[in-house]
Amino acid sequence: MSLECRSAAVSADGRRVLATVSAGLRAGRVTAIVGPNGTGKSTLLGLLAGQRAPLSGSVLLDGLPLHRQPAAALARRRALMAQESAVAFDFSATEVVELGRFPHRQRPAPDEAGIVGQALEAAGVSHLAGRSVQTLSGGEKARVHLARALAQVWHPPADGAERWLLADEPTAALDLQHQHRCMRLLRQWAVEQGVGVVAVLHDLNLALRYADDALVLGGEGDEGSDAGGCGFGPVAEVLRPERIEAVWQMRCEPVALADGTLQYLFG
Repeated sequence: MSLECRSAAVSADGRRVLATVSAGLRAGRVTAIVGPNGTGKSTLLGLLAGQRAPLSGSVLLDGLPLHRQPAAALARRRALMAQESAVAFDFSATEVVELGRFPHRQRPAPDEAGIVGQALEAAGVSHLAGRSVQTLSGGEKARVHLARALAQVWHPPADGAERWLLADEPTAALDLQHQHRCMRLLRQWAVEQGVGVVAVLHDLNLALRYADDALVLGGEGDEGSDAGGCGFGPVAEVLRPERIEAVWQMRCEPVALADGTLQYLFG
């Protein structure tokens, strides 16, 4: 596994452990991180991005501790779309997406001049290219930042290292149409380009439709521990009604759609 948690402790304040996670994530697949509020989903994404070290245990990329890897090298193969990405300056959408190419400034791609425009088009925001991000709606800003993340990992590294795109609630500010467009795009990048996609999601039906694997935070921890449990595996096996009721205290009924996709009705 190229991105792996080995008993990694997800902590809220550097002391209190929210969950202990063991999971091996694979490139070319979409992994959904799900769980109730306060279980450490965004914190776990920060561990997977190398922004912090786990309180105990380890997070490894290609067998090496992630948080010790050079930030510049990591930025060339890993992009993060944060839950809140405020822009302090009056940048245009194009300028925000150009920030995603900053890690590649010393070794620009042969098609460097066209990458930003292609990323804007892929995210469906070409028409916003010249607009100030300060004038955009929340959903429009989210799609611009998605384009920035795509631009950052647009090409595979020269050494063949796997690429990763990590997104914290990428659909939270989007309407129904753009939620599905965003998730289809992320899945396309995983399947067709081999990018490892990890997304924090609240909508379990989006996870069931678009993710290959699910990592559930919440539920009971190990015996003698205050930490929450962790479930990881193929999404349809992990997000079963009994687990959903145990973790979210919500009962659900499975429904198979015409294309065979499993979805849940909650009530």
